[in-house]
Amino acid sequence: MRMRTGVAAAGCAVLALGPAACGGGGDDTSSSTSKYNAAVKGIVNPSDQRGGTLRLANASDIDSLDPARSYYAWAWNFQRAYYVRTLVTQQAAPGDQGLVLVPDLATSLPEISADGLTYTFTLKAGLKYEDGTPIRARDIKYGIERIFAQDVLSGGPTYLIDLLDQGQDYPGPYEDDDPDKLGLKSVETPDDTTIVFHLRSPFADFPYLLAMGGASPVPQDKDTGDRYSEHPISTGPYRFETIEPGKKLVLVRNPNWDAATDSVRKALPDTVELALGLDPNEIDNQLIDGTLDVDTAQTGVQSAAQAKILLDSSLKAQADGFNTGFIRYVAISTGVAPFDNVHCRRAVHYALDKTAMQTARGGAEAGGDIGVNMLPPNIAGHDPSLDPYNTKSGRTQVDQAKEELARCGRPNGFETVIAVRNKGKEPKTAEALQQSLAAVGITASIDQSDASLYFRSTIGSPDNVHRKGYGLMLAGWGSDFPTGYGFLQTLIDGRAILPSGNNNYSELNDPEINALIDQARAASDRTRAAEIWKQINARVMDTAVLLPFVYDKALNYRNPRLTNVFVNPSFGMWDFSALGVGGK
Repeated sequence: MRMRTGVAAAGCAVLALGPAACGGGGDDTSSSTSKYNAAVKGIVNPSDQRGGTLRLANASDIDSLDPARSYYAWAWNFQRAYYVRTLVTQQAAPGDQGLVLVPDLATSLPEISADGLTYTFTLKAGLKYEDGTPIRARDIKYGIERIFAQDVLSGGPTYLIDLLDQGQDYPGPYEDDDPDKLGLKSVETPDDTTIVFHLRSPFADFPYLLAMGGASPVPQDKDTGDRYSEHPISTGPYRFETIEPGKKLVLVRNPNWDAATDSVRKALPDTVELALGLDPNEIDNQLIDGTLDVDTAQTGVQSAAQAKILLDSSLKAQADGFNTGFIRYVAISTGVAPFDNVHCRRAVHYALDKTAMQTARGGAEAGGDIGVNMLPPNIAGHDPSLDPYNTKSGRTQVDQAKEELARCGRPNGFETVIAVRNKGKEPKTAEALQQSLAAVGITASIDQSDASLYFRSTIGSPDNVHRKGYGLMLAGWGSDFPTGYGFLQTLIDGRAILPSGNNNYSELNDPEINALIDQARAASDRTRAAEIWKQINARVMDTAVLLPFVYDKALNYRNPRLTNVFVNPSFGMWDFSALGVGGK
């Protein structure tokens, strides 16, 4: 989004995330027949046929049905599609058009003050909750205030606290002294259809925060605090009929949703069923035999199904291997010798056999494309030509690696430790890394850690990293919102290094990068912000602290009866809001 004065100036160019987002880009968004990867470039089985039951499944439970507490990517896709509306939301479209924010509850994109500090929205007429009561501006304010009550409602993103608190130390509505429990000073609701946000500093990505579920309206008289997930009040086309935690969710049509107010959601099925806690292989089997329609996790089928699908042309025609928006990378610790020397870090870049790493993750179709820099293709500022270590081929460059080893004073190599999670594709990926390093004289042992603790306390604690001697740490990352700030800032901002739960695993603290982050954050022009992130990405690659090896892909299978199937790059998965079953 662009920070511009006046709604008239806030058009497609304002909220486009990619350079081609308003011009159609290179993707074909026309109707597609059923074939492999058809939903990546277009719409598979386009139809407006209503009716039937959409059957979904997931191996795990949803993290929370309370939109203020949810943080799973698939959960954001699910809630947006069926029961949560926000002031703005991602456009339901394939290709670059899916990276555009459009009005949802609001009549238009925001009116933004000249200094970039004030955002004003007007609500559409006729908006109602599932019980028929009207949605008011104060309900959106109250929903946002709930995020501040982290002692009660932890788990979800907290960006809005940083932007909107401004020294008030607002405690959230449950400890609010205001008689109406609407005491957050930076958000004003002068009437039932107007909401005004006052930011502490310009932030070009602010509207993306308002597209998150935590910025959705919540009626105060229906708020049950940490029990709200037991019956979230719907503003979307469906309401919950059944909620059995860990087992089953059933949604039916919301009679008070008005399609005339909603240009995003098709709402084709009569009923949406989500089975939870199924075995992943059983989900794959039921997808292939037609019992299920979609695995909502969208992380790809298991190995057995993958082989079956790729070797059977009729099955492969119903599959998509699409970029998820995640990067798989190696974080190189600047706090563990000899990686405090940039040349030792660069030696690893040249030594890495990215093709072997790609193969360990499932190959080009199910593992990902070779990654050459730290901004993936769905992020504005991504530069496919930025490949400073010439790694696009994926091959080990032994001579260059040995030259860098000599420059760092370790011509015969050295020993180090690779940290990795003990699940899924991770151990095999670490072994591929280990073998690459051995070819140039670097001896690496592998230390596997419990997956549930890995990011928070194993590599997320700098003290533990130093104590265990983790020179190399395998990680993956996707954006909270698809901009350079939403993707890369947490990984590289030296001012954000934490003693626990740290995401800047390399402990990178580069004054030049920190200053550029501040410039990008304050930029009022989206094109300018993307250019700054392009510079930041180049500087990060020059420091050699992060080593991307694949832009992640997931091979997913879709039931042939599904209609309106397409990949929305904002989520890195099929857009659930458009799916239908042809009335069956």
